Amino acid sequence: MSLSGTSSHPPGSTPEPGRTIPRKTNPGRASRSGGEQEPSVLELQPEKKLEKCPETSPLLVGPLRVEFTTSISLEQITKSNPNLRPGGRFKPKDCEALQKVAIIIPFRNRDEHLKYWLYYLHPILQRQQLDYGVYVINQEGVEIFNRAKLLNVGYNEALKEYDYDCFVFSDVDLIPMDDRNTYRCFSQPRHLSVSMDKFGFRLPYNQYFGGVSSMSKEQYLKINGFPNNYWGWGGEDDDIYNRLASKGMSISRPNSEVGKCRMIRHERDKQNDPNPQRFNRIAHTRDTMHKDGINSLSYKVVKLDKLELFTKITVDVGKP
Repeated sequence: MSLSGTSSHPPGSTPEPGRTIPRKTNPGRASRSGGEQEPSVLELQPEKKLEKCPETSPLLVGPLRVEFTTSISLEQITKSNPNLRPGGRFKPKDCEALQKVAIIIPFRNRDEHLKYWLYYLHPILQRQQLDYGVYVINQEGVEIFNRAKLLNVGYNEALKEYDYDCFVFSDVDLIPMDDRNTYRCFSQPRHLSVSMDKFGFRLPYNQYFGGVSSMSKEQYLKINGFPNNYWGWGGEDDDIYNRLASKGMSISRPNSEVGKCRMIRHERDKQNDPNPQRFNRIAHTRDTMHKDGINSLSYKVVKLDKLELFTKITVDVGKP
């Protein structure tokens, strides 16, 4: 955009970085006071607009070797990702990213897993030319874990910081094995962790929507976000699938080769025991989804840490 008229910069000051102010003379006009020529017109010229990044990044390398045997420190990861901004933020320098993506990770007591996630995912996301931020939503206390509610919190808190239009919801223990599996949004909700080593690199069932998924802001709001009442392990992914189906949406997926991922093996926490009420709640999704979701979300932010590799938000999500 070009602004013409009198400059707002005082004499001797420099213009805004990245902008030039050419002086234009107008010899045919005189000043109101008589013989002196009017001051030259100052016109701000905008910075050169970046081209949109291509649909498929030219930086992708394809299949990746993923291992969990070497010890990794946060300092090492930070050093190998010099282009990150505070809070685990990044945007490409040479083109304008197609989407603004918030990566939401529900979390508690998984620090070693998080190191591997950060070690592998930051380089992948940068090669994918995304404008992204990483948000680790840490559940405070010892109450039973509530994954879906933490995902709702992540959505809500990320939007307070930036106008994200895409949200990737990822478990901390899942690492993609191919960087062509782009962590962005599509015309339909996307299931990204298609073929996990845990399931022999096969989809366990057609309605499966667990592990890593993405939704646009529009898709997420259409289903009123995620349920808040699934405490413990299991059920919330099937509830989310039912919400999508009830709104006429279908799940898109990469092919089984591109969608390969590895899970970091671990013992399940006592605070994440199977939810005995999950089957009954899944059966009533259509009745409950309009009153249980982002519109009924309540929580308290206990602490917010802007770290070099991610934004950590510790929250109290209440009790069952």
